[in-house]
This record gives sequence, structure tokens and C-alpha cells, in this order.
Amino acid sequence: MFRHYIQAARLRTLPLSISGIILGSFLASANGFFEWKIFALAMITTIGFQVLSNFANDYGDGIKGTDNQDRIGPERALQSGVISPKQMLNAIKITGIVTFCIALVLIYISFGKENFGYSILFFALGLASIAAAIKYTMGKNAYGYNGLGDVFVFLFFGLLSVCGSYFLYAKNISITIFFPAISVGLLSAGVLNLNNMRDRESDMKANKNTLVVKIGNEYAKYYHYFLLITAFLCALVYMIINFRSVFQFLFLIAFIPIFKHLLTVVKNNNPVDLDPELKKLALSTFLFSILFGLGHIL
Repeated sequence: MFRHYIQAARLRTLPLSISGIILGSFLASANGFFEWKIFALAMITTIGFQVLSNFANDYGDGIKGTDNQDRIGPERALQSGVISPKQMLNAIKITGIVTFCIALVLIYISFGKENFGYSILFFALGLASIAAAIKYTMGKNAYGYNGLGDVFVFLFFGLLSVCGSYFLYAKNISITIFFPAISVGLLSAGVLNLNNMRDRESDMKANKNTLVVKIGNEYAKYYHYFLLITAFLCALVYMIINFRSVFQFLFLIAFIPIFKHLLTVVKNNNPVDLDPELKKLALSTFLFSILFGLGHIL
């Protein structure tokens, strides 16, 4: 049974989820702010939120019948019957409680008693993260079924992940940090858009009105080009504003597979062929975060 929960946790999604934390931590270190305890707790908290989201997504789509024989991609836990709805619901509750407790420890270590206002802010952000993870596919008004998934991915995987992690270390924020945060957010939204392009037909049948379902395949491709190209430009702008050494050009390596992926999407006419591209784009985003961060500390 345990291995079924591991499968439902979808470990392949974790590199993307921690990309923002890694980048925010690198940038904080480059500016003289870094603590290993904060980094470790931030990573564990983020992984917890991602697993919570994956469990909730499995439950929500499973209950609604969205995960069925028409869906392209790996079979889900509820879909296959290896985990019952009640068992998955219990897993969601336990994961949510444990992750929130770890988040509280992170907040206390970061801000202590001296920065109570910051603690309250991040306490609220923690609650918002749990709500966002659960409400993506669960409930009557699941935002993933109303074309808002991209917005939440951009906000939580990009802006909150990068800027929030940076703030945990520095206790302040520079407006320029938003440029790489936007890059990670847009690339993460690109992964979701790719997923929704792949699942468009099955989502339409299940009344899951993702942005791709709403705008159609052709405009979804244009939207995809916009996400990836704008992510590149935002990273470039930050590098130009904060140029220190040639090592900052390292992030360009990550955009080689990203632009190769873009050409694949341009030529694609079969949604099934988009499935392996999900892993490529997610790992390229992870690579971008590492290289962009390394470029600022070398």
C-alpha cells in the first residue's frame, strides 16, 4: 500500500516545485543572506505542499471522473482503484497537518519573536498555500476546472516561491527579484499548459474547463510561446540590471532544451506526443534555477 501512496505523490513533479526555493536561496546567498536551517525547512515545506497538491489532484479528478480511460498519461491512484477515496482523503488531511506544522517551525526560525508582523504574513501565506493545493481540483468551485490553474501556478511556483524564500533569509525584498521569479512562474505555467494541451480532449468530455479548453489548441500554442519567451526575457533583464560576471550567462544553457522543446510544440499535431515533453520542460526549469543561481555566486 505504501508504494501506491509514493506513486500518488508523483515524485517526478518535485524538481519543478522546489525550483523557486532553490533560486530564491541562491539569490539570497549572493546578497549575503543564507541559513541552512531555513533552506532545509523551506525545501521540506515546499515538497509537503506539492505532495498535498498531488494527492488532492488525484482525489478531485478521481471523484469527478476526469481521470478515465480517455486520459493520456500515467494512471492515477483513485482511477486504478489501488487507493480508495476515503484513504486518499485521510492522506490529504495528514499531509496538510504535518506540512503546516513544519511551515510553522520554518516561520519561527526565520522571524522569531522580533518580527511578529512577518510571522503573521507568512502564516497567512501558509494557509493560502494549503487552500490552493486542495482547491485546484477538489470541491464544487475547483479553480482548475475554471481555467485559473495557470494563475495560481504562476503565483505560488513563481512569485511566492522565489520572492518568499528570499524574504525568509533577507527580511527584505528588492523589486528586481521579481524578474527571475516571473521567469520561474512562467516556465511552471508552461508545464501546466503543456499538460492541459495533452489532456484537452479528455478534459472537455469531463467538463474540466482549463484555459486550453477555453481557448483551443492553436491559441494554447501561442500562449505557450509567450510563456517561454517572456521567461527568457525576464531572466535576461535581471542579469543585465545586476551584471557582475560572465558566469551569469550560465542560465542560457537551460534554454537550449527549452527552445528545442518549443520547436517540438510548434510542429506537434498529436497530443500524445506532448507527454514526454512535460518531463523535459520541468527538468529544464529546475536546471534554469540552479544555473541562474550559480551564476550569481560564482
